[in-house]
Amino acid sequence: MSDSVLYERDGALAVITINRPEAMNALDVPTKVALRDSVIEAAADPAVRAVLLTGAGEKAFCVGQDLKEHLGLLQRAEETGEPPLKTVAEHYNPLVRALTGMRKPTVAAVGGVAAGAGASLAFACDFRIVAETAGFNTSFAGVALTADSGASWTLPRLVGHARATELLMFPRTVKAAEALTLGLATQVVPTAELAATAREFAQKLAHGPTVAYGAIKAALDFGASHSLSETLDKEDELQTLAGASEDHRIAVRAFVAKEQPNYVGR
Repeated sequence: MSDSVLYERDGALAVITINRPEAMNALDVPTKVALRDSVIEAAADPAVRAVLLTGAGEKAFCVGQDLKEHLGLLQRAEETGEPPLKTVAEHYNPLVRALTGMRKPTVAAVGGVAAGAGASLAFACDFRIVAETAGFNTSFAGVALTADSGASWTLPRLVGHARATELLMFPRTVKAAEALTLGLATQVVPTAELAATAREFAQKLAHGPTVAYGAIKAALDFGASHSLSETLDKEDELQTLAGASEDHRIAVRAFVAKEQPNYVGR
C-alpha cells in the first residue's frame, strides 16, 4: 500500500490519514487506490467499530484531484487516443460507497481546506469535526466539472437543494463558522485541538452500540428514498436486528442497575 495513506488501529477505531501534506493531500492515482482500499478494509473488519478519516498537516484535509497529474493524463490520452482514466468509477465511487455504506460510524477531522473530491469525502462521513481555520470548497465548476464522489447526493442532504446548487455552481470557500451554521460541520474546534478532539469523539463512537449505530444509518438511508409505510416496515426489521444484539441486553441491564454500559459491538 502506498505510504501516501496511513492506516492505524487504535483499539476498535481505524484512523485513516491522507499523507501528502506537501501536495495539500491531493489525490493522485496511488493515493486514491490506497485510500479506497483502506476504507474498504476498515468497513469489512468486524473489529473496527468506527473510522476516523483525516489529512496530514494543517493546510489541508484534502484538496481533491491532483490536477498536475490529471493534466498529464489528459495530454497523454490526447496524444495516444486512449480513453482517459475512469477515476470516478474506479476510485471515487467504491470509496464513497464504502464510507457511506459501512454499518459503523465515520468521522472526518477537517484541518485546513477540503476541496473538490476532498470536500465530498468529508460530506460522505457521518460527522465532521472541523478546525476553526478550515473551510470547504466544492470547486468542481471552477475547473468545468460536475460534482462527483457523492456530493450531488450528500450535499443536498446536509444543506438543502437550493444551497447545494449555489455551492456547486458558484464555488467558494465556506469557512468553519459558516459551515457550522449551514450544517456542514458537526463541531468547530481550535486548530491545535482538532486531532485530540476528533479522536476522542471517534473513540466514543467506537465504544458505542455498533449494531444500533449501523441500524440507524441503514434506517436513515432507506427513509430518504422510500415512503413512510415502507420505512416503518424497515424500522421494524432493523429494530428486530438491534433488539437481538448483545449490546441491547447489556444496555438494558446497565439501565436497570443504574450503571454505565460497557458495549462489545455485537
